Amino acid sequence: MLTTFFKYKTHTMKNLLYTALILIASMSLSCTQKEQGNNDAFKTKLSFNPGEETKIAEAFLSMKDSTLILLKAGTYKFDNLSIAQVKHIKIQGEGHDKTILDFTSQSQGGEGIRVTDVIGFTIDAMTIKDSKGDLLKINKSRDVTVTNLHAVWSKADSTSGGYAIYPVMCKNVLIENCYTEGSSDAGIYVGQTDSAIVRKCKAAKNVAGCEIENTSNAQVYDNEFYNNTAGFLIFDLPDLSKRGGHVKVYNNYIHDNNFRNFAKAGSFGTTWGVGNASPGSGVIILAASDIDIHDNRIINNNSSSITIASGFVVDEKAAEKINPNYFPIPKNVKIHNNTIEMGPAFPAPAYEHRMGKLLISIEQRLNAVDPSRKNKRIPLIMYDGISTNILTKGTGINPDGICISQKGENTFVNADFLNLSNPEQWKPNTNISPYNCK
Repeated sequence: MLTTFFKYKTHTMKNLLYTALILIASMSLSCTQKEQGNNDAFKTKLSFNPGEETKIAEAFLSMKDSTLILLKAGTYKFDNLSIAQVKHIKIQGEGHDKTILDFTSQSQGGEGIRVTDVIGFTIDAMTIKDSKGDLLKINKSRDVTVTNLHAVWSKADSTSGGYAIYPVMCKNVLIENCYTEGSSDAGIYVGQTDSAIVRKCKAAKNVAGCEIENTSNAQVYDNEFYNNTAGFLIFDLPDLSKRGGHVKVYNNYIHDNNFRNFAKAGSFGTTWGVGNASPGSGVIILAASDIDIHDNRIINNNSSSITIASGFVVDEKAAEKINPNYFPIPKNVKIHNNTIEMGPAFPAPAYEHRMGKLLISIEQRLNAVDPSRKNKRIPLIMYDGISTNILTKGTGINPDGICISQKGENTFVNADFLNLSNPEQWKPNTNISPYNCK
């Protein structure tokens, strides 16, 4: 009795601490946003028109602390822009349909806009388009706000850059009211960051609409991710600077993500890249822990509505990469109260994709061994079935705290990936009872 009591108290305290951390991070972001939203708070104010691109590039490079740069309506042609090692900076446009920064003529494969080591950075109300590399990369910065920004490539193919909006190794990031399109990796990609909010954004025609990678204390809500290869990804990858976790995903509309996978070869198509995402994927959780996905509408992602997978799915040597910043088995994943529906058939691009073919084979296997399924679709939530038992030689049924509470039938499949290489022993099953939230 006492043991149960103390377990309950410990769990409750952890939840309270997590809630407090999220609240503090949200308050900090809110205060920063209000300050950056006040254009009178800047010591230096510069205003430019189209045709003054050389002066603008020089102003970016020579920028001092507490500077506001206003880019008036019109189309600007740039090779690239760079800001580094300053504080309290705002780049202001006059609207995403009015101020256009065009990087089509970029001579090198770098970023369109690169921000490095900046404290207090805001970019607001413009479109950036068609760079050879990432459109907006924000590196090692804090108190970052990206708002009312459209970041797009004119063609959604492998010639596009990898990331449209890309904060990496940052702290306190807010991305809101943005739109991304055409990324050959992820439209919105928050990497190796502590405390991030992505809200009220849209992403379409990317390989991944949005990805939270090795990022902790993140909230993703009130977004729409649609017509991508995969709508929303939460990944923890090996050999990076920090471990992710404590990610809440709610009130999003993730739908019709059945687009072909056009990830680049090389950096974007490697073992760990989004080249692994099957067309038709709604949400993919890969090697990520402490995840809460609730009250989302996940509709017509026709290969897998939600996938829970370990690092072993993409790397058989994942165990060798375990360290304080990486653990390949997803733990403490909670999926509850979402509205999930799937269309009647796999999207055509899935039949040409490695992971797509695997998902198709799961559906076929389930229906072959259980005639009562009557050609049902693959269940809505696919779990690869690889648990910490593979590392501990344990026998626990659900040792990693996978918790699912979803109404309806045909909800869950344990895909038994450990036995994929032996067809006679491969037995995917739909028994959800070990994974029902207690």
